[in-house]
Amino acid sequence: MSESIKNRYEFVILFDVENGNPNGDPDAGNLPRIDPESGHGLVTDVCLKRKIRNYVETAKEDQSGYRIYIKDGVPLNRSDAEAYVHVGTDEKSVKEAKSKDPDIDRRIRDFMCANFYDIRTFGAVMTTFVKAALNCGQVRGPVQLGFARSIDPIIPQEITITRVAITTEKDAKEKGTEMGRKYIVPYALYRVEGYISANLARKVTGFSEEDINLLWEAILNMFEHDHSAARGKMAVRKLIVFKHESELGNAPAHKLFDTITVKRKDGVEIPRNYNDYDVSIAKESIPAGVTCQQMTQ
Repeated sequence: MSESIKNRYEFVILFDVENGNPNGDPDAGNLPRIDPESGHGLVTDVCLKRKIRNYVETAKEDQSGYRIYIKDGVPLNRSDAEAYVHVGTDEKSVKEAKSKDPDIDRRIRDFMCANFYDIRTFGAVMTTFVKAALNCGQVRGPVQLGFARSIDPIIPQEITITRVAITTEKDAKEKGTEMGRKYIVPYALYRVEGYISANLARKVTGFSEEDINLLWEAILNMFEHDHSAARGKMAVRKLIVFKHESELGNAPAHKLFDTITVKRKDGVEIPRNYNDYDVSIAKESIPAGVTCQQMTQ
């Protein structure tokens, strides 16, 4: 495995949606998620991590060291079992194996980190509370994301549609179409902030320079292979990366995030595209020991 990263990072992603639902809320009939107090749109960190995982899986196609642990159709215990085989045990004999080898838990964890990109990046809870469960422990990942929040309040729209796909034989005899609904956000620009701990990368998962370059690539392209009618047109507009000179960092994260301002241009009352916003970085306010890089597609 390559050497782990040596620098702390913070980053900001700006992405937008046009005529789509970026992250439906199942507790609200799949309406776009919204902060009820401010009216700002929300997209969960789990949603964005899923896009990153999907891109890595598409780009790497299960190459050694770049497999995805949390993926559709693959039970977690199936992947967990591989680590047990690697250390020469199984769920029935692992207690005896641990009594002979106190280091076995670390070896299991290291196997999972080395083989699964998303564990090495985001961490994972690899304990399932079922009969004869396989326990690969818990890993705190060096890369963490917050919730994305829209720059301005959003007003989700409910669109009524008709379809000719009739559900049952009985309905087919009585009608030719059925009614349906779609929920969209006409336009919104979202901002999400992220953190990368070089300390956790070194001590726990081994997240490397190759891994971080793949992360930037995945973020910039996370919507390019995820298009659907439900999500409308989504795109990452800008990725702003703060790199510290040291492992523990040279400035508080909030001070770096405060240097980035995103606001509507003068005269724009209802933003309808990315060009309706100004994005500025107060580079003179960035503390010594930190560099700033802007990335776009």
